[in-house]
Amino acid sequence: MALSAIAALTRFSAHSYSSPTTNFKYVFRRRIIFTVSVQRLKQRSCNIMASTTPVPEVSSHSQDKIIAPYGSWKSPITADVVSGASKRLGGTAVEGQGHLIWLESRPAESGRAVLVKEPKKAGDEPTDITPKDYAVRTTAQEYGGGAFRVFGDTLIFSNYEDQRLYKQSIDSKGSSPIPITPDYGAPSVSYADGVFDSRFNRYVTVREDRRKDALNTTTEIVAIGLNGQNIEEPKVLVTGSDFYAFPRMDPKGERMAWIEWHHPNMPWDKAELWVGYISENGDVYKRICVAGCDPTIVESPTEPKWSSKGELFFVTDRKGGFWNLHKWIESNNEVIALHSMDAEFAKPLWVFGMNSYEVIQSHGEKNIIACSYRQNGKSFLGILDDVGGSLSLLDIPFTDIDNITSGKDCLYVEGASAVQPSSVAKVTLDDQKSKAVGFEIVWSSSPDALQYKSYFSLPELIEFPTEVHGQKAYAYYYPPSNPMFQASQEERPPLLLKSHGGPTSETHGILNLSIQYWTSRGWAFVDVNYGGSTGYGREFRERLLGRWGIVDVDDCCSCAKFLIDSGKADGKRLCITGGSAGGYTTLAALAFRDTFNAGASLYGVADLNMLRAETHKFESHYIDNLVGTEKAFYERSPINSVDKFSCPIILFQGLEDKVVPPDQARKIYQALKEKGLPVALVEYEGEQHGFRKAENIKFTLEQQMLFFARLVGHFDVADEITPIKIENFE
Repeated sequence: MALSAIAALTRFSAHSYSSPTTNFKYVFRRRIIFTVSVQRLKQRSCNIMASTTPVPEVSSHSQDKIIAPYGSWKSPITADVVSGASKRLGGTAVEGQGHLIWLESRPAESGRAVLVKEPKKAGDEPTDITPKDYAVRTTAQEYGGGAFRVFGDTLIFSNYEDQRLYKQSIDSKGSSPIPITPDYGAPSVSYADGVFDSRFNRYVTVREDRRKDALNTTTEIVAIGLNGQNIEEPKVLVTGSDFYAFPRMDPKGERMAWIEWHHPNMPWDKAELWVGYISENGDVYKRICVAGCDPTIVESPTEPKWSSKGELFFVTDRKGGFWNLHKWIESNNEVIALHSMDAEFAKPLWVFGMNSYEVIQSHGEKNIIACSYRQNGKSFLGILDDVGGSLSLLDIPFTDIDNITSGKDCLYVEGASAVQPSSVAKVTLDDQKSKAVGFEIVWSSSPDALQYKSYFSLPELIEFPTEVHGQKAYAYYYPPSNPMFQASQEERPPLLLKSHGGPTSETHGILNLSIQYWTSRGWAFVDVNYGGSTGYGREFRERLLGRWGIVDVDDCCSCAKFLIDSGKADGKRLCITGGSAGGYTTLAALAFRDTFNAGASLYGVADLNMLRAETHKFESHYIDNLVGTEKAFYERSPINSVDKFSCPIILFQGLEDKVVPPDQARKIYQALKEKGLPVALVEYEGEQHGFRKAENIKFTLEQQMLFFARLVGHFDVADEITPIKIENFE
């Protein structure tokens, strides 16, 4: 349930693609299904990369602005701009010659994900590595990630269509990918998070096998031989646990570290870090638990990494409840903290292949580690000395950082800021590796975004009181912003509140054109980090245990009330939206509270028992911890309280969603329709959990805007949007 309505536009795991003749459906009155060709929508759309629409000249003087109602303002940040600018990043790597390689998804190609190599000469165009008949994506644990690995001139990647692993030469022009895993006749076996083992010339990776049971898969760490032409069955190295991640070989290939965890835990609840010793024939013959096996210590270790000298580093949240960097002393199996602080040096393991730090230099007794951490809603990039424990910060423009990749005398940093969209920057370091002496954007999800800078609404980090006395929760508030328009002083803006997915996730105060789509039209927008969110330590994250559908809902309602009391929102025009778990919070807020006047649920949960019975293995016990008793499962399911709904709802759903199956949306739609409430359901063929296709991203955004304007806002939108039929309306 990690993806949310807005996060789905900015966060990436490689995506599917389909033919241009794919159709999608809208479900309306009398079960009539209207089918609209994607090709027609594509012709109607105007991709931002080819857009010639000029950004209007603007005046900085408020007296020159046009007075118009909030929500009715004209903006150049159109749904076409948003959908065309929503490329997503699936990881970075550096090949043998020092050039950067990245994985990007392309909504204009129906979400196809492609590996791209930076040009050898400045000014030249990047080169696609992935042939047109391939798409790089793994479906392991549904959310994927870790779909490729680079070692020198060799590339290993997971192909979306058949889920097999392929080997490819990076530098050989026209090099065709060669399969290295068996063909099982169906994409029922997936691989993720692999690493090269040079000692035995093999590829060590996590394998998820769905051949016997799609809902109760078998997960193992396996080795795939890279010698010869024959494809052999992978060799199982580690098995027996429910889940594995981060298999990492030491420099000599003599030891392997990995993370494992067991039901009913999620990896951020409780996990274990193990080291296995490799025999002469390549088997794991002995293993030691480094962290997570002591019953007196609650921790969730993650991201193990070996230095060039064979020292093991990792991140864990023992004692202080925050993910901090640690080091394993092998001689006496001791774990020491490198630098302790109330900050998160890692993220929850929703996707494979995260890389929050890099050991960039080892000499003598000292290692120099480049690392990122989050504290009080902001990311920082630092250099850590593992002996002295000193941490010095690098001054870069990013306020949000995802992953770090080490290059030659530089770092490639995935990040963003309030005015910079999701990007990759080359950060050049000085000789002492202590200062940033250069900062250059080498990839951007939206390279043309800055032309709209005068329209940007900058996020305000707010703390607001919760229902629990003395507790605070957090949010990013975006005020309406348009240099051409302003509303009358008497009017307060309509508010769209977003509940993020996960629910163990975090919303970030970065440039997101889908948010700017709303604010530049005169909406206020607030993105809430309710209790249970990541980024504020284990104690804050565990507020949601046993109380999903209560804490998150209360915090969203408290945030809305806080903004009303602050004069920043119109209490009679409050709307809520969210995707996946955020869709559940949306539906629960509309069913069990009377704060909001309308809502939009994107692939959201309506029936908790149905979700528990049908969802995939990774999350199959997740909601047990979040909800608790059977009584709570029933009482907190919005579908069982249809009589309590009292306002309009629009639902959006992908028909290939295996995380939240389509029946969830259909069930709540039918119930609200029979109750007589205004309701609409939009279903997309070829979409899974989160929308990846440009035409669907555009349609979803426009229809939410129009739905809220017609039923709550009481204003006309400036854009030409064809309305869909709404049940029990008009």
